[in-house]
Amino acid sequence: MTLSPKKRVKMTSYSSFISQLAPNSDRFFSLLDRFNQAKILVIGDLTLDEFLTGQVERISREAPVLILRHENTRQIPGGGANAVYNLAKLGANVKVAGLVGKDIQGEALRHIFEQAGIETKGILLDSDRPTVTKTRISGHARQSVTQQIVRVDRKSDELPDLKLQQDLAEYIYQECSNVDAVVCSDYGDGVFTPSVIKASLTHSQVIVDTQKDLNRYQGATLFTPNLPEAELAVGYSIKTPETLQQAGEDLLYLTGAKLMLITRGEEGMTGFERKGEEIVSWHIPAFNRTDVFDVTGAGDTVVAALTLGLCVGGSFWEAAILGNLAASLVVRQFGTATTSIEEMKEAFKLFLEEGI
Repeated sequence: MTLSPKKRVKMTSYSSFISQLAPNSDRFFSLLDRFNQAKILVIGDLTLDEFLTGQVERISREAPVLILRHENTRQIPGGGANAVYNLAKLGANVKVAGLVGKDIQGEALRHIFEQAGIETKGILLDSDRPTVTKTRISGHARQSVTQQIVRVDRKSDELPDLKLQQDLAEYIYQECSNVDAVVCSDYGDGVFTPSVIKASLTHSQVIVDTQKDLNRYQGATLFTPNLPEAELAVGYSIKTPETLQQAGEDLLYLTGAKLMLITRGEEGMTGFERKGEEIVSWHIPAFNRTDVFDVTGAGDTVVAALTLGLCVGGSFWEAAILGNLAASLVVRQFGTATTSIEEMKEAFKLFLEEGI
């Protein structure tokens, strides 16, 4: 059975929301159990996030700066690579298409993917541009909290070579027929040229997560802008239920999409869906409003769980609930993070128990 919300639900209280979920928890567990059946191609601006940590020893004599005694360096997928990694950690069969530089950061990212069982044939080497890398340097005194001191970004503002663009598009054309959905994770770092976007849109189910210029993906299935991105796209502030409804309708018109999900942080998320000539909207409250430590990468987690929910037979509403649930877990961790099927099941049970 597929659950569906009522038409044009503007706001949903916790009690009524839980009353919809509680009798049908088995349905959501069944969807989660089928995540490993989904085959996904992720096209993305691939980033390596580095976290370098050390203990403060003293002030340097060379300049008024801290000297850190290095303790550890952690490397994890970021940007579009985080969407890839989230899908893999949720059990999906994942292929990735993107670019990395001929450097140790690109090798590290490829190694992380291969260790997670992600197919990396679509990662092409760009000899002219570095792997996008964000290095966060943090320090602490003895028995004190670790704090970020500085972030160093390594990237190029130049577009990839035309031959690389064409090769990447060709790989996407070849793989589109072998997957259940295509995810476009666009962080504005040069991968999504017109030829790559055109190739990605040949699939019948395309989920787009982009920070700007949504209309470039005209005709994609689903977009997942957050509130600031939605406001940028429509050109006005979204402050009331009325402007939220108008924005959802305007975004569907702007993009030609069938589905639109506006994520709104602690206010939850609101979906808009074309039903013939009518647009149906509904609201899902946030699963977690209190234990939020870091929202970095939460949007990638929403996209991952949402995409898998759709691919294994869930309705848009059901898939969005799973995306909401997954995001409620990763925001409890610092830095970009992932979750698992088991953690999602436990969190869902706890949510229902505490809410009833």
